[in-house]
Amino acid sequence: MKDFSFTIPQDVVFGKGSLKRLPEMLAKANCKNVFLVSDPGLKNVGLVDKVTKIITDAGLGCTEFLDLQPNPTVKNCHDATDAYKASGAESIIALGGGGPMDVAKAVALLVTYGGTVIDYVGLEKVPGPVVPMIAIPTTAGTGSEVTASSVITDSETNFKMSVISHYLIPGYALLDPELIMTLPAGIAAACGVDAFVHALEAYLSKMGNPFTDAMAEKAMELIGGNLRQFVASRDNEEAACNMMVGSTLAGVAFASALLGNVHAMSHPVSGFFGVPHGVANAVLLPNIVEYNALADNGRYRKIYNYITNGKKADDSFRPEMLVDELRKLNADLGIPATLSEVGVTEDKIPAMVVDAMKSGNILRNPRQSTSKDIERLYRKTL
Repeated sequence: MKDFSFTIPQDVVFGKGSLKRLPEMLAKANCKNVFLVSDPGLKNVGLVDKVTKIITDAGLGCTEFLDLQPNPTVKNCHDATDAYKASGAESIIALGGGGPMDVAKAVALLVTYGGTVIDYVGLEKVPGPVVPMIAIPTTAGTGSEVTASSVITDSETNFKMSVISHYLIPGYALLDPELIMTLPAGIAAACGVDAFVHALEAYLSKMGNPFTDAMAEKAMELIGGNLRQFVASRDNEEAACNMMVGSTLAGVAFASALLGNVHAMSHPVSGFFGVPHGVANAVLLPNIVEYNALADNGRYRKIYNYITNGKKADDSFRPEMLVDELRKLNADLGIPATLSEVGVTEDKIPAMVVDAMKSGNILRNPRQSTSKDIERLYRKTL
């Protein structure tokens, strides 16, 4: 067994209705004036106002920032940083999916150390602690409430950049399954597969270790056993609870083990064509799992058992059985089977290959990959 280490530097609270505990977290973080990063969709359904009321009823100041895109840009981050400085806030709440959390992390970094997001792209380039953050996920998908990554799109090049530092892990995460129980079915499906991919890729990563394996296996058990039921009926309380906890555990796993080719290849798909991140991951997943089968050391059988609703593989298991089951899962959830169905065109494949190869996740993929391999996978999935 190789050497490894892990850190979980945050307080995590889970429970139905736990949003009401937000003032308790703010007091613990010594926050008096809050900068709330969210998105227009959550404002429209009243969730932003609900959170703002909880904050102001506790006698605290609150400034909302909602001007961001689903795949947030460098400009979104700099606009939010300017708004934070004007607000007089000294802490940040990220309310939403991955987009608001990515922006919140970038703001926490930039108001502390200055510069532009591009200055910090890569691993551990953040000099030290940043502004206190509380993360409140409203999807069971990104796991960003417990991860060290902020993914931001350079709109000039369509490149999705990753700033990765353990200083960007929010100090507090509040997991209230009530917040995901009204999601549209399509969002629940895409986010749920995204969470499963986080666990799967962390489990197969070359950087995996016993700690990340434990987190990833439990995440796959919770997500794989509940994803179909949750998409079928988002008001299924037990399924919602399991999905939310599973998503967070998957985030803990990949924060340390990182990911693989699915994420390396999905980021350019989102960057060039605006495809939702979870959808891009889901479409690419079966073909990449098939490609990685050459490196399987017995883990494919375990993954298969997590997504078959109790049907266990016997000694006749073959890796292609997992590939077929993943294709069936996508079909059951209404996720397209090809990249062309979500608007990807062949002419951008060379540029997407270049961007995918820039991702550090390529190096953690269980099977070594060249640019030719990545191109073949894009073309096969097109």
